[in-house]
Amino acid sequence: MNKQELIAQVADLSGLGKGDASKAVEAVFDTISASLKKGDEVRLVGFGTFSVSKRKASTGRNPRTGEPMTIKASSQPKFKAGKVLKDSVN
Repeated sequence: MNKQELIAQVADLSGLGKGDASKAVEAVFDTISASLKKGDEVRLVGFGTFSVSKRKASTGRNPRTGEPMTIKASSQPKFKAGKVLKDSVN
């Protein structure tokens, strides 16, 4: 399922028009992104938790030349599925 299919499904299930469903889906994504950017976690009971994981700087190797290179520290978004979501898939 891609974003447009998600918007169409939300519109069908909620009775909203596609324009309103698109705004709602975008608002959810923007809100989650903004919270993660601030370093907060977003916990949706029964669905899962979005959080930010910090990765330390490390050294790696350039696959072409084999010479060492540094990989800078970064923040990575992370999602952990909740029990209800896990159970619904199995």
